Amino acid sequence: MATTRPDVDPPDSPCSVGWTVPQTIRLATREDPFPLEVGGSIGPVDVEYETYGELNKARDNVILVTHALSGDAHVAGWDKTAEATGRLWRARKPGWWDTMVGPGKPLDTGRYFVVCANFLGSCYGTTGPSSPNPSTGKPYGLSFPVVTVEDWVRQQARLLDALGVARIRAVIGGSLGGQQAIEWALAYPERLDKCIVLAASPRLSTQGLAFNAVGRQTIMSDPNFNGGCYYDGPAPADGLAAARMLAHITYLSEPGMHDKFGRRLQDREQPAFSFGIEFAVESYLDHQGKAFVERFDANSYLYITRAMDYYDAAAQWGGGDLVEACRRVQSDVMVVSFSSDWLYPPAHCREFATALCQLGKPVTYVDVPSRYGHDAFLVEYDVVGSLVRSFVNNERRSS
Repeated sequence: MATTRPDVDPPDSPCSVGWTVPQTIRLATREDPFPLEVGGSIGPVDVEYETYGELNKARDNVILVTHALSGDAHVAGWDKTAEATGRLWRARKPGWWDTMVGPGKPLDTGRYFVVCANFLGSCYGTTGPSSPNPSTGKPYGLSFPVVTVEDWVRQQARLLDALGVARIRAVIGGSLGGQQAIEWALAYPERLDKCIVLAASPRLSTQGLAFNAVGRQTIMSDPNFNGGCYYDGPAPADGLAAARMLAHITYLSEPGMHDKFGRRLQDREQPAFSFGIEFAVESYLDHQGKAFVERFDANSYLYITRAMDYYDAAAQWGGGDLVEACRRVQSDVMVVSFSSDWLYPPAHCREFATALCQLGKPVTYVDVPSRYGHDAFLVEYDVVGSLVRSFVNNERRSS
């Protein structure tokens, strides 16, 4: 099993990108709105993004990082605006992939210009359900339109256009970010040199759909949900916390949970025979749920999980045939799965690589032995970092 990197680089470390400041750009206006995949449009659209490193003169050293469900644009470094913006959790730790992005790291900011944008529908600076609806002046709530993975990729392409970037060295993402990476390879094959897909497949499994459905139901069943119009009152905190607890179980593995918690009781030697928190694993999940409520919006959770459900690369680009969809791919592709991941199991991840192989497309597939489950793409620093560094730095193979 690969080793992990538990240490944290302080902002003054030569390995850190240091202090960061998120940027916001308006990519669509009310007069010229952003068209949506399922119909309709939305405007204005403001997008929060962060960049690290320097864009070279040729503008061909760009790496686009696409984030997962609860992620944001703050990939690396320490947010200088955290306290001023109320994002206190950012003040306590660096960006969510700080182990991968920085000087000398696998995504080397001494060499590459790394970009990450928060996607439409989230609650981290990009227009979403908690944003004001220009027609009413009040938060959109459930009047916010349905958004898709395809919308997010077109949003990212529009951002790169605004930055003057026509072609990117690589796109990389894990989990829901990995699905965006797949969509990049299919939607914009002419703009992409390399595509890196971590712990993701061309569509979510039926079991994954089921977990998302239960999570949404717990939110909408919360007495405070109020049809999504809760911004002037108490939020559906209990429902959102329960949804996060359920989802978090899918991010782990049974061996990993056993290693970390076993059947150990929490703060006692004998059970209390009550319905309160008895076991250490219960305490852990309770903490995860409560911490999530402090930083995430329940309506955003509904919209993002629905986008995750709807994505089906084969249906979108190949009439249901994944091999046919993959004919569009022009980039080198690397797919990395993790042996104990049961949210995006290795067999499902391998489908994308297999379809590319059938067409003779340049593809690398690696299944990493790990006990960390789906979260392994964030935790297995050594092996993931080594794979990514080698793949991004190597010259392209001809297809």
